Amino acid sequence: MATSGLNPRTRILVYIIGPEINSPTFGHAASICVSTELPTPASFLRRLLCFSPPIKIPHADSMADRRKLEGYQFWEETLKKARYVVAPMVDQSELPWRLLSRRHGCQLAYTPMFHAALFSREETYFRDAMQTCPEDRPLIVQFCANDPDILVQAALLAQDHCDAIDLNLGCPQSIARRGHYGAFLQDDWDLIRRLVSAVHERCSVPVTCKIRVFQDVKRTVAYAQMLEKAGCQLLTVHGRTKEQKGSLTGLASWEHIKAVKDSVKIPVFANGNILNLQSVESCMKETGTDGIMTAEGNLHNPALFEGKNPPVWEMADEYLQLVRENPCQLSAVRGHLFKLWHHSLQIHTDMRTALAQGKTFESLVEVSEEMKKRCQEEASKPGADQPTNGLPFPHWICQPYIRPRGDQKDREQANKERPPKRHLIQEGENAGLSRNQIKRRMRYPHKNFLSKGLGPWIACEKCGNPKGLNCVFSLCRACCKVQAHAEKMDCPSHRLWFKTKEERRRLWEEKKHQKQQENTTNQHEDNASPDPDNPNNSVKNEDGSLTTQVEEKCEVNGKETQACQHGGSPVLSEKAPVVPPHRQQDPKGAEADDVLPNVKNGDIQDSPPTKVCLLDTD
Repeated sequence: MATSGLNPRTRILVYIIGPEINSPTFGHAASICVSTELPTPASFLRRLLCFSPPIKIPHADSMADRRKLEGYQFWEETLKKARYVVAPMVDQSELPWRLLSRRHGCQLAYTPMFHAALFSREETYFRDAMQTCPEDRPLIVQFCANDPDILVQAALLAQDHCDAIDLNLGCPQSIARRGHYGAFLQDDWDLIRRLVSAVHERCSVPVTCKIRVFQDVKRTVAYAQMLEKAGCQLLTVHGRTKEQKGSLTGLASWEHIKAVKDSVKIPVFANGNILNLQSVESCMKETGTDGIMTAEGNLHNPALFEGKNPPVWEMADEYLQLVRENPCQLSAVRGHLFKLWHHSLQIHTDMRTALAQGKTFESLVEVSEEMKKRCQEEASKPGADQPTNGLPFPHWICQPYIRPRGDQKDREQANKERPPKRHLIQEGENAGLSRNQIKRRMRYPHKNFLSKGLGPWIACEKCGNPKGLNCVFSLCRACCKVQAHAEKMDCPSHRLWFKTKEERRRLWEEKKHQKQQENTTNQHEDNASPDPDNPNNSVKNEDGSLTTQVEEKCEVNGKETQACQHGGSPVLSEKAPVVPPHRQQDPKGAEADDVLPNVKNGDIQDSPPTKVCLLDTD
């Protein structure tokens, strides 16, 4: 294999591997080095050689021969015409949950969203992320990225462990805004086009996209058509805008999804408003999409695609068993138990704290077992099968969580009526404590939250938070900061120094102004006084050269003439005392008698730098 056509990093790998240059592993290693920019050759070798389990990288020729399907051919042959899809969910769609969902009707699953830069750079991140097994197919790996080269580098590492690479263009969270990815890329169409095209051209598996819609249907359609032209082979459309999140979630627009489906020639999945099997069928009928993706509905009822509503403990036990067989992060297990037991935890609130405090897998299992025991006791009572708390089923049955609805004014009013986060309890044994402190006291009952024996805190007059004991305004720190800034005052108790900083700023400006005046005065004095370093009073010209201004004095017919060496005309003046010739010296200190210039009576010649011009004495 010749190395002349490879970049320097590839040639370094060639020289390191030596005799193994023709191996399949190196063939693909060289292709990766040529197509992507790796941090260092050593880092890449470590990724190739030190992964546990090792990554199986096919030969470059075999990758070229691998047939990459597109569009509906990809959906029919690779994805087996999947219609029931579990969405990519951060820290929620891990391997055990994907296996549980596949057992109960899911036909296609996505991994959680992975950060492309971390995936391609951190070995531990890669190892934890790429947990899969033969039963976990078809599978699509989703990345968030804003750099085409980094995205391709991550996709090349993942392409042999999945059936497609998905680009996240729909995450609306604030972390996506800070990282500039997800739904916050949807206004940068040029970058999105380059991201999709890079994966489409340089990877052996298809690229898919998951997007959110714009308010304008026409712009959403143009957005989808742009992705199709860039190389996207399957499109998932979430019928909400990036602003619809949290309390502003609202309903998804199936009208936007239908418009996209009618305007593109690739498979389209719909996402949004999926609560049960009936909503799955309604959405598919109304939008005409090829598949339905669900996220939150699946978290509360993994058997949603089967049209069943099993008891929560059955799903919880089955999931925990899958976790024993396929260990995953503890945070994911805790999150799933919170979702599964959501409605029951509204009643058994003490178990919510126990579940949040669980530090080990076994402690979480114990909480689930206790919930199972309590719910089974309730279910055995007469009439227990009747719905409670406005739910369609008893709270121990898997069922969707319906977000409370209302217009903007209702939500604003509810936020005003809600007590502050650190609202103090005024009565009872928890008097003087905030709600967060009460929760911590439940976790650590032996800890004293009223430190130094000071008793209950005094509430701030403006917001009700604990006020500063020595605050000059008798307010809490937040209110004190506003008041001190408005009045330009200091509060040593809260370490606020607005007055001091203002005085320091004013003093600094005065010193600066005084120093400028001194510099200006010194500059004038320097220009007026003789410079010991410039005895000839040289004047600096515009081009940087110096012109010597030396006055030459000589006596002409009893008069004294003065002439500037730089070309000024002689000027007669009153006769001045004549210095004897033998006392005249040149600038270097030599006697002038021996080096007198050839000067005639009454003439003044321009001589080289000679301070004094002498005349004949005859």
